Amino acid sequence: MGTIATAINRLKEELPSNVKLVAVSKFHPAEAVMEAYDAGQRVFGESRPQEFHAKAVALPGDISWHFIGHLQTNKLKLVLPYTAMVESVDSVHLLEAIDRWGRANGKITEVLLEMHIASETTKQGFSREEILTVAGNASDYAGVRISGLMGMATFTDDETVVRRDFSQLVSLRDEIRSSLSDYPGLPEDFGILSFGMTHDYRIAVEMGADIVRIGTLIFGERNY
Repeated sequence: MGTIATAINRLKEELPSNVKLVAVSKFHPAEAVMEAYDAGQRVFGESRPQEFHAKAVALPGDISWHFIGHLQTNKLKLVLPYTAMVESVDSVHLLEAIDRWGRANGKITEVLLEMHIASETTKQGFSREEILTVAGNASDYAGVRISGLMGMATFTDDETVVRRDFSQLVSLRDEIRSSLSDYPGLPEDFGILSFGMTHDYRIAVEMGADIVRIGTLIFGERNY
């Protein structure tokens, strides 16, 4: 058994059954994706539209593709026809563009709102207040289904900082769910949380993540 298959099997044994594993295959070749696929993995994450598109059209049709990177509005046609979820909606501008595309093409795209929870200012995402505003206007977006929140913690070995960052997502999700009637455009099952990567996924699982995005642990270092 190859190293990729071994990693997939170990993660499937470790992760609770209610936690979805997104195998982050960005920067890795289709052959690596197929090794994970042959080990039973069906959900993969990509962050570059051209690479996403190339893999989506070439690889098996039962793969569930998640887009997890910054998505420019002029690249929507490379991603939206093939994606099961855009996890990284980080601006109203992008949300509106996805909504327009969905209305024009008869597809409702499932999305997560990316919240800026890290200390690094270079990372993308909405503020807490901005997410509450978007949630309040969710009924305006008939071409999208806002299913929950996504975030990336500060890149640090300090577990206290990571937990502090993740707790922002959990508390905001809980706040919205506790008054869901105030957000009539959100689905009744709103509350999916995607957080946790190779270096912090165990903390994420402990704190209630529904989706973890793991790349390096499965595929090794990225092939830039």
